[in-house]
Amino acid sequence: MFSSLQLFQTPCPDKACCTRPNCLFSHRPDLPPPPPLVTVANAPATTSSMSRTTSAVPSKRPAAPSPVRTPSGLTGEPPRKLQIIGPASGRKSVPAKSSTTPAPSAGPPVLQVTPATSRVAVPVRQAMLKTLYDHFVVLYNAILPTNPTLASEHALKQEEEIYQAASKQSYRNAMIQSAASLKKRAIPDSILHDSVGTTGEIAARVEARNSIKAFNLTAKHLTPHILSLEDMNKWNYVTLIPPGEGGSNPSLVGNTTTCERCKEPFMVKSDPDPDECLHHWGRPYTKKTAGDRFKVYSCCSRAVSEVEGCARGSHVFYESEPAILHARHAFSPLPSPSPSHNALDIVALDCEMIYTTGGMRVARVSVIDATGTEVFDEIVQMDEGVHILDFNTRFSGINQEIYAKATRPLSEIRKALNTIMNSETILIGHALENDLKTLRIIHHRCVDTAIMFPHPHGPPYRRALRDLARQHLGVKIQAGGSTVGHSSVEDSVATLDLVRWFFVNGQPKVL
Repeated sequence: MFSSLQLFQTPCPDKACCTRPNCLFSHRPDLPPPPPLVTVANAPATTSSMSRTTSAVPSKRPAAPSPVRTPSGLTGEPPRKLQIIGPASGRKSVPAKSSTTPAPSAGPPVLQVTPATSRVAVPVRQAMLKTLYDHFVVLYNAILPTNPTLASEHALKQEEEIYQAASKQSYRNAMIQSAASLKKRAIPDSILHDSVGTTGEIAARVEARNSIKAFNLTAKHLTPHILSLEDMNKWNYVTLIPPGEGGSNPSLVGNTTTCERCKEPFMVKSDPDPDECLHHWGRPYTKKTAGDRFKVYSCCSRAVSEVEGCARGSHVFYESEPAILHARHAFSPLPSPSPSHNALDIVALDCEMIYTTGGMRVARVSVIDATGTEVFDEIVQMDEGVHILDFNTRFSGINQEIYAKATRPLSEIRKALNTIMNSETILIGHALENDLKTLRIIHHRCVDTAIMFPHPHGPPYRRALRDLARQHLGVKIQAGGSTVGHSSVEDSVATLDLVRWFFVNGQPKVL
């Protein structure tokens, strides 16, 4: 045992009652009291001092910080919040989309399916999806620069259509046949082409068009939509024959007026200079860039504030005052019903106009019946003493070669129209008051698609016919460009189909 050397200077806890023969603790009465046990409280550390208070009790070695887990499995990124999606039943939490989530990019799509829920092996589906995608890329080669994700989107939709319709055994063959059918499609030149879309989407469009074409439009359908005199006056229809002698001043040659294009005064001549007018043929519209709004021309995208135009042509003028139009060529109503000839109950018409020394005059008239059958289409010869200033081919589709086919002036054209229309005929058109003005027709039974499909901002704004046709009919019209221009037959068919769409699908919502 240890000898009692009194080496431990710690008082014996039993003190005088100690019975140990050789006690290791001290029994000296003059020992100082033991020092108190000091501990350090967990006070927050300050950024100004990196030193820590040392505790009298040794502490354990600090543990290394554990990495922060994120939904993506990466470290160093705080977890994103969760949001609830889907209906109340069966909804689930998914990570909320970050504001920096990249937009869909072009490239082969990837199936987002759970292998356990797919009756066809996912690798097989992914391989066939890649095949579809490659064929869509070839088909859409001309339109992919402006629609880079179109091939990927349609490949995914097409694969889903086939997967839902096919069995496990027929899936592969169905996909191969679908890819082969893409090779037979016509190459589209715009996103509105009939070749654009999945097989199901194309079939749905064809069915919708057939239902529109098959709709039997009658006067009973249209009667509630005939414009009232109040509406006609609000939209600038000519409802009464203006005062004065009709046709007393057919041409403005030798007089000074203001150019509609460049707004400069000019002398009207029968042989104008084709390069005297520097102008913008497009209309100004509001464009937004980096939060700023400013107006630019649709023809060249130049700011409206710029002085110079982007195209050259002859000076032209436009007149809209009914009395002046009446002086150029007389207004007259359609004839009353007569048993001597059978007029049509419903017609859709459209006109193409050119600039002349008598203002803007009709150069082509096209009329179709309620079934869409063409019943009249003729080029109009200008009245005697009226000379052409500009064919306005970009919009009218008329050029010198086409105009050479004209054989009858407006007065003769009106007589021909009177054999297929009378005062009880319902006329359908888009911005129809312009066509009636240039034809010099007074008529009170009109259906106007510009009013039937109102602009979101209301009068006097009107939606363009090409925009309505693209939205509701899925067709592209007025796409001829500067050398081909518009077609009055195409426009009249589109106008009639819009009316039939209106009754097949119901009144459109104003966006």
